[in-house]
Amino acid sequence: MTDFSRMGAAVIGTGFIGAVHIGALRRLGVRVEGVLGSSPERGAAGAAALSVGKAYATLEDLLADPKVDLVHVTSPNHAHYQQVKAILAAGKHVICEKPLAMTSGESAEMVELARASGKIAAVCYNIRFYPLNHHAHGMVKAGALGDIRLVTGHYHQDWLAKPGDWNWRLESDQGGALRSVGDIGTHWVDLVSFVSGQKVVAVFADLTTFIKERQKPVGPVATFSAASGETLTRRIETDDAAMIMLRFEGGAKGVMTTSQISIGRKNSLQWDMAGSAASAAWDSETPDHLFIGHRDAPNQILQRDPGMMNATGAAAAALPGGHVEGFADSFRALFQQVYADAATGARAATSTYASFEDGHHEMRFCDAVLRSAAEARWVEV
Repeated sequence: MTDFSRMGAAVIGTGFIGAVHIGALRRLGVRVEGVLGSSPERGAAGAAALSVGKAYATLEDLLADPKVDLVHVTSPNHAHYQQVKAILAAGKHVICEKPLAMTSGESAEMVELARASGKIAAVCYNIRFYPLNHHAHGMVKAGALGDIRLVTGHYHQDWLAKPGDWNWRLESDQGGALRSVGDIGTHWVDLVSFVSGQKVVAVFADLTTFIKERQKPVGPVATFSAASGETLTRRIETDDAAMIMLRFEGGAKGVMTTSQISIGRKNSLQWDMAGSAASAAWDSETPDHLFIGHRDAPNQILQRDPGMMNATGAAAAALPGGHVEGFADSFRALFQQVYADAATGARAATSTYASFEDGHHEMRFCDAVLRSAAEARWVEV
């Protein structure tokens, strides 16, 4: 068993998701050596708020710290490429938030650098680690659903539903050319690829920006928080929502929608898989329940309970049945695998976290979505 207390971490970013990473690391017993903010002042304020003992002044200071074994990149998307390159060059393991990069050209280079470094390099697609998604993955692998025929679902939120809602992701130079697809749609694609065992190989996409002008606050705004004070009008070109038809490598077909303007949907990721023998469906807002559909027998709702789950699902569960495992737990489970592999220096055959290769595929998916929407046709990934 890995002694996580012997391992040290540093976190780049002190916002919403950086705090989630720090909380999960503490639950594992990993030492959080320090944080790096977008400025020395914000880093110091974040360290104080998160009860972290050190705020690094620069990335170079962080990378020079011999106590840091693994670096978590939770900065805005545009910073991932340069930061990850520096981390790998310094000989440290890395977990990078999604999407991996701004372009597939960047992510392709990051894949090669990670391979050459010999270090553990993971992308933080945490939703895989809700235990019932692992259970469903095990069901598909065992043939319980038969041949996967149809994969449908959505990822909908409402935190950018008003013209006064603002976040750095709205601007393409910060978050990339795709927003709802790049920010949350890649989560959905990664998850259904993991569960089904099939990658998306072609797309036909339609992108829409419903709120074409927004009010940008003069000062900084944290993710999921309300802005106030003086604002500037900004023209928006990134997508509020998307509809995408999908073709999978194993012959399955699919349809997905993404939205950050669906009022009342706080964080709803849903997938539904229809196989030749059975079907299954899951919803992130009721994460401890998995629908299992049958043609000639009663349908089932499986409540997450390690004693009732297959070996793949039970291995991902940390709590007894009836004790809900949620968002924060998924990070702990992901990090547990990554840090165990970092301790040995190699990815275990049983590890199920997303690799840089997976993250690169999502970037190629985004490229195909952009081209498909522009040209109104099917585009291969």
